[in-house]
Amino acid sequence: MNTKFELPNTAGPDVQTKAGNPAENAIVYVRPVAVADLPETLQRQAEGLATIYSVHRPDGERLALVVDRNLAFALAREHDMAPVYVH
Repeated sequence: MNTKFELPNTAGPDVQTKAGNPAENAIVYVRPVAVADLPETLQRQAEGLATIYSVHRPDGERLALVVDRNLAFALAREHDMAPVYVH
């Protein structure tokens, strides 16, 4: 779970990020994911955790899996996206 991951920078004309750059999907959703529900290869990478957090686009595409909620929010904000927690 320590793999460096770059979120895609998908630009669009209608939404501006905090830096003033356009961003198609400024909102991303953060939700808990049970490690037991993931494929076995990802379960092994989760290093004994019961829950990790997923960052999704509004269309449902998963962008990242991270070890905790705070990291998910930090990752989204680092890429000029606005995280929203869903459960």
